[in-house]
Amino acid sequence: MFARRVVRIRPHISICAPRTRNVESSSLKYQWHRSCSSHAHSTSKLPPKPPADHRQLGVQQELFTTSIYSPGSPILLPNGARIFNRLVEFLRKQYVRYGFDEVITPTIYKKALWRKSGHLENYGDDMYTVTSSSPSRSDSSKAGDEEDEYGLKPMNCPGHCLIFASQRRSYRHLPIRYADFSPLHRNEISGALSGLTRVRRFHQDDGHIFCRPIQIEEEIRKTLDFVRVVYSTFKLGPYRLALSTRPADHYIGTAEEWEGAENALKRALDASGQEWTVNEGDGAFYGPKIDIILRDSDGKEHQTATIQLDFQLPKRFELGYLAPAPEFERRGEITTDAEKRAESGLVAPVLIHRAVLGSVERLMALLIEHYDGKWPFWLNPRQVIIVTVNDSEPVVGLATSAQDILMGRDGPADGPVVTPSQLIVDIDDSQRRLPLKVREAKSKGYGVIVTVGPKQVPNGTITVDMSGLESSSSAKKGQLQEMVPKDLLELLRSRAESYQ
Repeated sequence: MFARRVVRIRPHISICAPRTRNVESSSLKYQWHRSCSSHAHSTSKLPPKPPADHRQLGVQQELFTTSIYSPGSPILLPNGARIFNRLVEFLRKQYVRYGFDEVITPTIYKKALWRKSGHLENYGDDMYTVTSSSPSRSDSSKAGDEEDEYGLKPMNCPGHCLIFASQRRSYRHLPIRYADFSPLHRNEISGALSGLTRVRRFHQDDGHIFCRPIQIEEEIRKTLDFVRVVYSTFKLGPYRLALSTRPADHYIGTAEEWEGAENALKRALDASGQEWTVNEGDGAFYGPKIDIILRDSDGKEHQTATIQLDFQLPKRFELGYLAPAPEFERRGEITTDAEKRAESGLVAPVLIHRAVLGSVERLMALLIEHYDGKWPFWLNPRQVIIVTVNDSEPVVGLATSAQDILMGRDGPADGPVVTPSQLIVDIDDSQRRLPLKVREAKSKGYGVIVTVGPKQVPNGTITVDMSGLESSSSAKKGQLQEMVPKDLLELLRSRAESYQ
């Protein structure tokens, strides 16, 4: 009546896998497990999520690619170019605030310039040489003359010195601040190349300040404030400041000049009120520098922004500005002695090299990993998508009209030049089911999903899901809003302009 059946299961299993025996009796089932000692303290916790990798996310979000035909030169795809351009546009607006004038300079210069600047002697291994393959186009009649050899620029400073030297300058004109986004080339070792972080061609938010000795500390204070504003906008940090001093070899100038430059930076750092450390011997070959060391979300540190003080390059290019009491001016002092001030002479300016983002490509890599692919709206390469309930002509027509309004191109075709909103708005009017299109839009990271269907055509309204936006009062999970496209345009434009 109570017959019992015993089943022994002995599959081919690994030595430390559990062995199971089932005992079934009418409605009862008993199990016992025998595990090896390595499983004695096992838990059911999921393994930790690996840190974000900008190379994987770059592929997933279609941001950039690379090619064997140009190693170390990232190719930015449309989505990546959108992020790049927004970073540059953001900095250009800050240039107005901090008094920088943007310039555009050549990509190649003759080797004679690099010899004059000291780069050929101290940085030559990291530079590319460019020559013509056509003798008939030679700049010199002598074969193999250095006049025919050019160098791809690894830095913008010599070109900016040429601009300063192109006019007579007075102390009243200083400080003069130049900014440059021209591409730079540095011959990195092929084995070190990686994604957007170690590259051979890149863009730097390069800036050079030509100032009087008495203006050094104020200019460095403003630059440190510039760094603070930018990094707080990106929600990056924390970061620390490090003073890098004279290298043991491969430097230009005297030890006394280096000591004076390092002391000037120390005073500026003390005045900043922020803690700082010293990196002995890690300065550039032409001067000491302040490095901004950023700690990412995984605890790794990256050198991003830099502020470098240079007394040497202005001397090499024989730069000067006219000032009263030149001896006092060189020491960064002011005199009220009328006789001394009656004298005037040329004084070499101090050159401050500064980059707030550093390499724009490298910063993009840090931002990709920092946001883990979940971009704030103003940087998002996929800001808005309009999905249609069906592909009927009235519905698709309303979707297209809403797209034109959101992108600021809804004016008459023969009207004045349009002022685009700079918003990125895509349309999915495929014949697929609406839930599938919405699910795909969310997986791709769109910040705002707009739905258009037959019921909205008579009133010209749209249904808006803003749950993909961070910290938005209108972004409660599952909350949809009905509005006209112009109202959505104002809401999103305000969000983008405030860098949210």
